[in-house]
Amino acid sequence: MRARIAISVTVVLLGLILAQSMALVTLFEDMEEEFIEAILDEQLHYSIENSRQLGTLVQPQTPNMRLYRLSPGAALPAGLSPALAELPIGNHEDSSSGGELHVAVREIEGLRYVLVYDESEHLARETAVFTAIVIGAAILTALSFLLVYAIAGRLTRGLETLAARVERERDGAPFAQAGLDDELLAVARALDRAEARQASLLARERDFNANLSHELRTPLAAIRSDAEMLLTDPALSDRARRRAERIIATTDRTTALAHSLLLLAREARPQAIEPVNLADAVRNAWSRLQAADSQPAALTVHIPPALQVVTDTTLLQLVLHNLLENALKHGEGRAIEVTLEGHRLSVCDRGPGFDADDPMQCFERFQRGGRKPGHGLGLALVRHICTTCGWTARAANRPDGGACLSIDFGEASIRPGAG
Repeated sequence: MRARIAISVTVVLLGLILAQSMALVTLFEDMEEEFIEAILDEQLHYSIENSRQLGTLVQPQTPNMRLYRLSPGAALPAGLSPALAELPIGNHEDSSSGGELHVAVREIEGLRYVLVYDESEHLARETAVFTAIVIGAAILTALSFLLVYAIAGRLTRGLETLAARVERERDGAPFAQAGLDDELLAVARALDRAEARQASLLARERDFNANLSHELRTPLAAIRSDAEMLLTDPALSDRARRRAERIIATTDRTTALAHSLLLLAREARPQAIEPVNLADAVRNAWSRLQAADSQPAALTVHIPPALQVVTDTTLLQLVLHNLLENALKHGEGRAIEVTLEGHRLSVCDRGPGFDADDPMQCFERFQRGGRKPGHGLGLALVRHICTTCGWTARAANRPDGGACLSIDFGEASIRPGAG
C-alpha cells in the first residue's frame, strides 16, 4: 500500500517537475536566441560604422564571428559560401554547412554586409543547462519518492496494524486504544460498534435457535413415541402401519434438520482436541449408518491402521457421518471408497455424480441431489465444521463416474501413530 501511494504521488510530482523543466529549457532557449539576435545587431552596426569611417573592413572582436563585405560584381570573399551570400536582408539560421550558424545580412550604400556567427558555444551552454535540469529532476524525483514513501508508511502503519488485529483472533480487547491518530481512532471506534452489533445479533440468533431446538425436541419426541406405540398394536392394519413408519421417519428427519440448523448457527468450534484413529472413526460412523439404513453397500477403507488425526472427536464424527451418508444416498448401492492421500481424506461413490457445473455448489445450504431424501444441510454442515477446524472441503466428479468429496486436514493435524 505504501509503495502504491509513493509511486502515485511520485508520478504526479515527476509530471510537474518535467513540465517545469521543459518550461525552463524553452525559456532558456528563447533568452539565448534573443541574446544572439541582440549581439548580431549590435556587432553588425558597430563594424559597419567603423568600416565606413576607417575605409577598411573591421572584423568583430567576438569569438566565432566573421564579417564579410560584398561589392557589386566582385568575387565572393574567401570563406563565404554562395548560399549565405544570397540570403535576403535580415537575420537567418543556417545548417547547410553541418553546423548551426546565425547569419545577419545588411545592405548599406550598395555594399552587402554578411555577419556569420557559429553558435556551437551557445549549443554547448544549452546542453549543459539541459543536463543539469535532467539530473536535478532525477534527484528531486528520487528524494520525492523516498519522502512520500516514508510519510505514507507513517500514515498507513496504523491502518496495517488495525487490519491485522481485525483478521486475527483477539482476546476481547477493543480496537480503539490510546495512541491512535484521530482518523484511525474514528475507524477503530466504528469497528468496535460494528463488532458489538454483530455479537448482539449472533447472541440473539443462538438463543433463538437453542430455544427453537429445545421447544421442537419435546413435541417431536412425543410424536415419535406415539407412532412407535401404534406400531406395537397387533390389530393395526398394514396401511396404518406404513403411515406410522412414515411419521417416525419424518420425525427423525425433522429432528436432524433442527439439530443441523442449530450447529450451523453456532460456531461449532473444536473443544476437546485429542489424537483420533482415523480408520476406526470411519468404520464407527459407517456402522451407525448401516444400522439405521437397510440399503446394502460395501465400504473399502484405504487408511493406514495406526494413523491419527488430532481434532475434536465429536466434530470429526459429524463430518464423517455426513460424508458417508451422502455417498450412501447417492451411490446407488455400489461400493464406497474412503482413501487417505497425504493429509487429504476422500470419500468416493459410484453414483451419477454432481449435476451442477460447479460441484462445490453441493456445500451450499439446502442443496439436494435429485429426489433423494434429506434436508440439504449435511454437506453445508461439513463445510461449516471444516471452516471452524481449519480444514478444506472440496467436491469433484470422478473421471470414471461418481462423486468424490474430500477433506484436507492439513499436515499439522496428521500423526503416523504407533503401529
